[in-house]
Amino acid sequence: MTPKATRWIKSLCTVLMGFAFYYSLMPYLPPGARHRPLTLDLGVVVAAWCCLCMYGIIETGAFLIRRLRTRK
Repeated sequence: MTPKATRWIKSLCTVLMGFAFYYSLMPYLPPGARHRPLTLDLGVVVAAWCCLCMYGIIETGAFLIRRLRTRK
């Protein structure tokens, strides 16, 4: 697989997992942190933060897998 395709798949997984996590948390968030359609509000920031956390988890996992493969 080419590096460009790998980055694209990681980005897609990051966004899908991040928004899935955000929407699963949304009923428990305070009203100010919930996204309202067609507005730029705190909910967008919280959703982006969830995506950023998922990106960190995916990259950390990829790093650990690469590190384990080189040790063998």
